[in-house]
Amino acid sequence: MRIVKEFSKGFTTHLPPFRLVLGLCPVLAVTTTVANGIGMGLAATFVLVCSNVLVSLLRKVIPSKVRIACFIVLIATFVVIVEIIMKAFFFPLSQSLGIFIPLIVVNCIILGRAEAFAAKNPVHLAAVDGLGIGLGFTLSLAVLGTVREILGAGTFLGTPLFGESFEPFTLFAKAPGAFIGLGVLLFLLNAVDRFRLRAREESLQRRF
Repeated sequence: MRIVKEFSKGFTTHLPPFRLVLGLCPVLAVTTTVANGIGMGLAATFVLVCSNVLVSLLRKVIPSKVRIACFIVLIATFVVIVEIIMKAFFFPLSQSLGIFIPLIVVNCIILGRAEAFAAKNPVHLAAVDGLGIGLGFTLSLAVLGTVREILGAGTFLGTPLFGESFEPFTLFAKAPGAFIGLGVLLFLLNAVDRFRLRAREESLQRRF
């Protein structure tokens, strides 16, 4: 079914940042904790779904020569809404994420989905695409945030996991740790892909 396919690709072939390798700035900057990663991911998901829907609705009205500028204006509108909501109801998280909430406006994942998918497909598919990609992005941030928080602080969602004798690997709480964590996760995913491909080839060889 088309809807299921468009939704599930956000967790498989189009999983950002591990498949598309897009939107790395917030991935590397805010994933010091799981809460930051989930908060950033959900904010981006809201903007992605809403902007996809509106771009799809207006796709036959927006002139092609100014479509990118129009997309950015639409995306910026929803980013402002998210920023206001977060400051009103999730102020500590808003403070923690800082400038990276406004920077969602120029997140290449969101602009890329508007250009590559929402502007060419009906509303229901655009909404499903945005939801799938957004939740996949949230999952990616949460996984990297989990690795960095556990190793860098010895906690998960702020709850200590180890005894007082545990010495956190503080490198993972800093910028180099983000690059290391992302690199390791990319390596593991690529290794899994190579293993599956090899197993499929061996299976085909045994059949013939």
